[in-house]
Amino acid sequence: MDKLIINGTKVLNGEVKVSRAKNAYLPILAALLLSDQKIELEDVPNLRDIRTMWQLLKNLGVKTEVNGNITTVDASNITSQEATYELVKTMRASIFVLGPLLSRFKRAKVSLPGGCAIGTRPIDLHLKNLEKMGAKIVMQNGYVEATCDQLIGTKLVLDFPSVGATENLLMAGVFAKGETIIDNAALEPEIDDLANFLISMGVPVSGIGTKTLKVTGVTSVKATKYRAIGDRIEAGTYLMAALMTKGEVKVTGFNPNHLSNVSEKLREMGAEITELENGIIAKYIGELKAVDVSTEPFPGFPTDLQAQMMAVMTQATGTSVMTENIFENRFMHVPELVRLGAKIKLKGNSAIVKGATPLTGAPVMCTDLRASAALVLAALASTGTTDVLRVYHLDRGYEQLDQKLMALGGRIERAVEKEMI
Repeated sequence: MDKLIINGTKVLNGEVKVSRAKNAYLPILAALLLSDQKIELEDVPNLRDIRTMWQLLKNLGVKTEVNGNITTVDASNITSQEATYELVKTMRASIFVLGPLLSRFKRAKVSLPGGCAIGTRPIDLHLKNLEKMGAKIVMQNGYVEATCDQLIGTKLVLDFPSVGATENLLMAGVFAKGETIIDNAALEPEIDDLANFLISMGVPVSGIGTKTLKVTGVTSVKATKYRAIGDRIEAGTYLMAALMTKGEVKVTGFNPNHLSNVSEKLREMGAEITELENGIIAKYIGELKAVDVSTEPFPGFPTDLQAQMMAVMTQATGTSVMTENIFENRFMHVPELVRLGAKIKLKGNSAIVKGATPLTGAPVMCTDLRASAALVLAALASTGTTDVLRVYHLDRGYEQLDQKLMALGGRIERAVEKEMI
């Protein structure tokens, strides 16, 4: 098991390019199950979660060939419609295969998903709306077993704008008879990306960027080549790292409109934020000021940047309040930040952060993906040395984060954790 050894108080400066978005590619990889044609994907990131999804697809019969930055995929000969517990337990995104398997093969058996321990994240929205499309669903022995004679397009109204449910139902509608309408759909850019991928395969999808998505069922799809959007969460992490270390970092390879709310909040803190055609520059120009932030579905402040923003709040003068409205258990990084010297008190679904607080290196432990990034940011601003343990969480969603931060001037070493007896 790896750890990162970080020597802090080094100012970060320079330019960094983000990888393609994990949260865009995971549903796109699941959507490969819809196709019996050749698909070429560009710049698929080499991440733990992505490798897990590839293994899941391989178990189902998908064949892949990698040539440079192009991955060629053949899903014409699917041999199984069952996603087993051994893989699904490690990654919640495995549930994405439910919709496409059911749509194309009329049956799917998927283990109840696992992943980060940041909340219950039930899949009831997925299941009850698939039932409205004609699926028969049985839950037994830890598996979701779904069958149908033919999925039928209908109007679906989501109780909550769930990203996962929106994406699963969008894929389910590809071979459904007629038109599937998803009302109160989530607005995240990764959903737009999935819709555009389906369009590139010849599937009519409309309403992109709105709360009402429409997909018209087809009988076949065509070959395509596709490249997912840049990772807005990775981008936001680097922007915040610049401010944490009083530096200036140019982050490229993504759409700055995908971080509009984050940019607004960083400006409110006193940072100089410059939006470019394909990125953002964050520059520390003086004392950061406290702000209040509430996580919301897109276009609001993303829950996946909540932990990192809280790290920045520890270096802002005054009292900041972070309110988490998406997941009920996403403050597990707080005790670890406190170990570094942060002054944070929890009250319900809010964290009250008093700054600016000097941080001092100490051993800290990663509990989930985004919490890991917050600890790295805090370590970069801490005096002395910080050991960030269990960074396998970090490797689930950040491609070469330590190397990219080192290229900006960070002093980071990756080492193997010593096992406790």
